[in-house]
Amino acid sequence: MITKEIQDEEVRAHLASLPADGREIYLFGDKSVRMYALSLTKSLNSMKESHNLGSLETYVLSQAYIGVALLSSQVKGNDRIRLDIECGGPIKGLSVESGASGYVRGYLVNNPIPVTGCVNGDEGVNMLFGPGFLTVTKTLEGAKTPFSGTVMMQYGNIAKDLALYFSESEQTPTLFYISVKLNEKGYVSGGGGIFLQLMPKCPESVVAKLEEKASKLKGLGKLLSEGVDIRSYVESEFEEFSPLHLSSQPLSFSCPCSKERFRIHLSSLPESEKNGIMEGKFPLDLECLNCGSVYSFEKKEVEELFGKGGDEK
Repeated sequence: MITKEIQDEEVRAHLASLPADGREIYLFGDKSVRMYALSLTKSLNSMKESHNLGSLETYVLSQAYIGVALLSSQVKGNDRIRLDIECGGPIKGLSVESGASGYVRGYLVNNPIPVTGCVNGDEGVNMLFGPGFLTVTKTLEGAKTPFSGTVMMQYGNIAKDLALYFSESEQTPTLFYISVKLNEKGYVSGGGGIFLQLMPKCPESVVAKLEEKASKLKGLGKLLSEGVDIRSYVESEFEEFSPLHLSSQPLSFSCPCSKERFRIHLSSLPESEKNGIMEGKFPLDLECLNCGSVYSFEKKEVEELFGKGGDEK
């Protein structure tokens, strides 16, 4: 992955003043509720810079990054989880992935999102999805095939449609809260989320209190932008539930792509595609969809690679 540094000095200074991105795991409600809470502000700005996103695109993809980072709380080791949306609106779709190690990456199908006029608030963003499907895919280490579940989107809202997915596909009651605050330049000043998973024996009284609390939560994105850390937020907002902190995990925008991986891909292409490449323009620029990194190959490099019969590794 080629890391792009944020050029805006004011944004860099703001990000330097914030706590590191991370995920916190709690039990509360007499251990009948598991909570995953995270802050992702720094990673979201790296995402914006790497994918060259505008304000609208940053807002939409930020919500998806937070959503999949919350989902990856449930996987371990080298397991990973992917969130895909296919939809009929101007967004068209997105694909984001996160692993147990804490990396987050992924892309929008349409960048920029083709819209005319202003998009007002979350309702306007929700309409940009249009009719569509949300799919969650878990790839578990050692498993022969990934596990996938799909639901038809009802809300055009990633948090609400993720809760719908768990209700319909996994028969698990959950609450998702995703909050993203942008500054006037379109950078993320604060972004994070909460995922509440209710255990089978969770008392109805606790469920009712949680639903009420979720409807009255203070703006997480705004408070994160002011330097409040995610643990302080959780332990203040959910104090009445006596949250028991279990662990902390780092999070970051990261991708394992490299020029060498693209070399291997090029070398494995069929002869017809290799011939087509040699007839095209150079340098040959290959972009990683997941992180926006661009790897350039001069004509001489490609000639040498193909001249070895595509066997170079």
